[in-house]
Amino acid sequence: MKKALVCGAGGFIGSHLVTYLRNKGYWVRGVDLKYPQFSKTNANEFLILDLRGRDNCRKALSLKNVGFDEVYQLAADMGGMGFIHNAECDIMHNSALINLNMAHTAIKEFKVPMFFFSSSVCIYRDMKKGEKELKEEDAVPANPDNEYGWEKLYSERLYQAFGRKYGTKVRVARFQNCYGPEGTWRGGREKAPAAISRKIAEVKGNSGEIEVWGDGKARRVFVYIKDLLEGVYKIMHSDIESSVNVGPMEDTSVDDFVKLIAKIAGKNIKIKHVDGPVGVHFRGFSNKKLTSLGWKSNYSIEDGMKETYPWIEKQVKMSRINNSK
Repeated sequence: MKKALVCGAGGFIGSHLVTYLRNKGYWVRGVDLKYPQFSKTNANEFLILDLRGRDNCRKALSLKNVGFDEVYQLAADMGGMGFIHNAECDIMHNSALINLNMAHTAIKEFKVPMFFFSSSVCIYRDMKKGEKELKEEDAVPANPDNEYGWEKLYSERLYQAFGRKYGTKVRVARFQNCYGPEGTWRGGREKAPAAISRKIAEVKGNSGEIEVWGDGKARRVFVYIKDLLEGVYKIMHSDIESSVNVGPMEDTSVDDFVKLIAKIAGKNIKIKHVDGPVGVHFRGFSNKKLTSLGWKSNYSIEDGMKETYPWIEKQVKMSRINNSK
C-alpha cells in the first residue's frame, strides 16, 4: 500500500484529493491548520500542524520505520480575488515560509521519492481574448498580475531546484480556477463560482439583482474539481519534469457565467456592476502537455455548476435557518 502525505488537506482541493487517493488504495495522512469545514476527513490520519514551522514539517513527514512514497503540497495562504488583492503581504510571507520549509525537509532531509506542488495560472501575465495561447515555457519573462502569482512562480523554481540537487521527482501543476461542492462559499476567501452562486442563492423569490465587480467582460476558465484531480494524478505519475497547465479550453465572460448560474437556479437575475478587484482580463493557455497524458475535461462549465450550485444553495438555506433561531 502506497503512503501519501497531503499538505493542505483541510482545504477544498486538498480534502477532495485525500478522498481521491484513498479510493486509489493509498494510506493517506492529511495535514493542515484545520479540519475540512464541510465534511469529515477521509484521511487515515490527520494532523493539525502549522507548516510555517520547520519542526512541524518534520512531524508531518515522520512515519515509523518507513517514509512516504508521495507528498502532495497544496498548503497555502489563499482565497478569491478580494483576498488576494488585500492580503498580498500575508500571502507572500506565509506561503513562502511553507514552501521553503517543505523543500528543505521533504526533499533534502527526508528525500521523498515523489513530490507534487500545486501552482497556479496566476503566474501568467494579463492577456486579451484572441491572443496566441501561452505554453508553459511562455511564463518567462514573467509578469504576473498579483503577488500570489509571483510567490507561486518562485516556489515552482524552488522545488524544481531542490529536486534536481537531491534526486526527488518533482511535479508541478498550474491550476486554473477550480470549483465544486464543499468549497469555501462565504467569508472573503471564496472564489468567483462560489461567490456568484451564493449571491444568487441569497436572492429571495425568482428574481432580483446582484452586484458583480468590474464590467463583467473579463473572461475566465474554470476547472471542475473531479477533472482537476484526474490531472493531478496523471501529472504526478508522468515523466514531465516541467510545469503543466491544468484546465479545459472552455472560457466564459463573468456576465455570461452569472447568466448560466441564474438559469441553473431558475431565477431572473439583473447584474449591477460595481467597483472592485477584477484581476486579469483573460488568460489563454495551452493544455497540450496535460492532454498528451490522456487527460480530458469530462465536465463543461454548465455540468460542473449543476453539481455545485445546489450544494451552495443548500448552505445558504441552512445558514438562514440557523440565523433565525
